[in-house]
Amino acid sequence: MTGTDAPQYLVAHVRRALAEDPRTAELGIRVNVRGSRVHLSGEVATEERRGDLERVLHELLPQVEVRNDVRVADTREPSRREELR
Repeated sequence: MTGTDAPQYLVAHVRRALAEDPRTAELGIRVNVRGSRVHLSGEVATEERRGDLERVLHELLPQVEVRNDVRVADTREPSRREELR
């Protein structure tokens, strides 16, 4: 990442890498660039996928600081029956 890179181009570059890398293949991750920091947010299915997002980003832009606020979705079955009123 250089001082001449516009943030919107870096966001597009990161989003494309996260979508195309077979480890991640994520389209719904939000990417925000501020200075030398990249902020990721959204939701993924597993903790492994969350870590893969960060690994792909570090391979793509090793010099940036990553803030990974991606949540892991709770895919467990409900522990009790939901009552509708």
